[in-house]
Amino acid sequence: MHTPTYPAPTSPVHLAAELRLPTNWLDYTILAIYFVVVLGIGFAARRSVKTSLDFFLSGRSLPAWVTGLAFIAANLGATEILGMAANSAQYGVYTVHWYWIGAIPAMVFLGLVMMPFYYGSKVRSVPEFLLLRFDKGAHLLSSILFAFAAILIAGVNLYALAIVVEALLGWPQWVSIVVAGFFVLGYITLGGLSSAIYNEVLQFFVILAALIPLSVLGLKKVGGWDGLTDSLTASHGADFTTAWGGTGIGSDNPLGANWLTIVLGLGFVLSFGYWTTNFAEVQRALSAKNLSAAQRTPLIAAFPKIFIVFLVMIPGLVAAVLVPKIGTSGSDLQYNDAIPYLMEDLLPNGVLGIAVTGLLAAFMAGMAANISSFNTVFTTDIWQKYVKRDEEDTYYVRFGRLITAVGVLASIGTAFLASSFSNIMSYLQTLFSFFNVPMFVVFIIGMFWKRASMKSGFWGLLAGTTAAMINYFVLYKQDIIGIPSDQGANFVSAIAGFVAGAVVMFAVSLFTAPKPAEELQGLVYGTTSPGMEEPPAKGDDAWYRKPALLGWGAIILAAACYIPFSF
Repeated sequence: MHTPTYPAPTSPVHLAAELRLPTNWLDYTILAIYFVVVLGIGFAARRSVKTSLDFFLSGRSLPAWVTGLAFIAANLGATEILGMAANSAQYGVYTVHWYWIGAIPAMVFLGLVMMPFYYGSKVRSVPEFLLLRFDKGAHLLSSILFAFAAILIAGVNLYALAIVVEALLGWPQWVSIVVAGFFVLGYITLGGLSSAIYNEVLQFFVILAALIPLSVLGLKKVGGWDGLTDSLTASHGADFTTAWGGTGIGSDNPLGANWLTIVLGLGFVLSFGYWTTNFAEVQRALSAKNLSAAQRTPLIAAFPKIFIVFLVMIPGLVAAVLVPKIGTSGSDLQYNDAIPYLMEDLLPNGVLGIAVTGLLAAFMAGMAANISSFNTVFTTDIWQKYVKRDEEDTYYVRFGRLITAVGVLASIGTAFLASSFSNIMSYLQTLFSFFNVPMFVVFIIGMFWKRASMKSGFWGLLAGTTAAMINYFVLYKQDIIGIPSDQGANFVSAIAGFVAGAVVMFAVSLFTAPKPAEELQGLVYGTTSPGMEEPPAKGDDAWYRKPALLGWGAIILAAACYIPFSF
């Protein structure tokens, strides 16, 4: 399930009509060149697709730097770029928590602790790991939930793209949805996961080329960092430019969350739930050429992740200075307009074309990550396991291409469905507490407790999902409990889902049979399988490639980044 780190707690992704960009032939030429290159990568990747493993997991052949950049690009969807800039315009420097607490520790945990189990067991998907550890009930339920959520989120990326393109370029929404959908369909159907991943590497650099000029020119316009913080402190108060100001328990702050719910709800439950079990991300690591490269995939991605927050946060903060009433009834601009407003105000033609291309690249990366993971789960975990077993390998490649087309068409449908929701961003982030968190609790208990029984996976997943939904839709939405904001409610729903899933798993495990010890090798912490004993490839034993060094280095660097924003 792909999406931004977590979508920002802002309202709908509607943009102001007056944000039409003064694009010219140069900007459209840059956009056209990008689309030609995207399809060219698809045709080039097609030559390497000979088996189903090639189509769904790039034949497990890609180097760590490629999978690492694809890992971060798959997360860097435009809902994250627009949403986190909106988050910054609304809440200020609190945005850093979604990166330094809400991403880095979980990415490191995935690389150091979980990838040896994922990669060593040779599973093709995250739900398949649940099949090996628990039973068919947990496997089928997780597969269906994941496939449904992936299509929904791919559609939301398409819908958000259509809103942005309509506001910035004047294209009708349905044109944007259909054109982008068919480009993604083209290059994934041609080259499978390899095509998606190499395009994500390209998209990563295009996105940076869009965001860096925007941040630099924005800072220059408001008098540099000192001018920016002085203006924000004067207009929004001192806490607006700090990470922890006003987050004491019982204190009041715009985010509606204290340090405990930030650390536990976002930093542990939501973050670990997203990064360690989200197949749209894990699939990139599973396509790496060996275990060392698979472990380094999220660790390499962690370093750009630490600094990308500045490229989405600074435009949001600049917009809060340039449009003091942004997001209020006194302004025509909403928080989601922050980046499009700066694009219109600051960028010359040519650079404007790169920025528009960067936004489209981000939307397509977000959609492609979900579609490529959807086609793998639907083909290998649902169709091959429960409908058509023991077919020729070429059959599953053909079916994978067919279900890719079905997935894109369904995403186009859910994109139009998404337009009926007035609060799609808040709706999206509730999905993470519903689906990712229960999946995480099942994984973490199953991976660290041998006694967790075969039946406990299904019931834990069901209980966690149900508890999170009840907390959000009943207790919060019906005002039975008072939570200051949707974001705070999501943190609490995540904790409720985690606790309920864990309690039910423990209870069910006491009354049902555990899996035989010999079937748990390589699936539970403290055991090994032949795949986990893979020696490092030539060059992988160099000191600068050691996963532990990369992982702890990322955590120390993220912690150090907090220092300037904590006092």
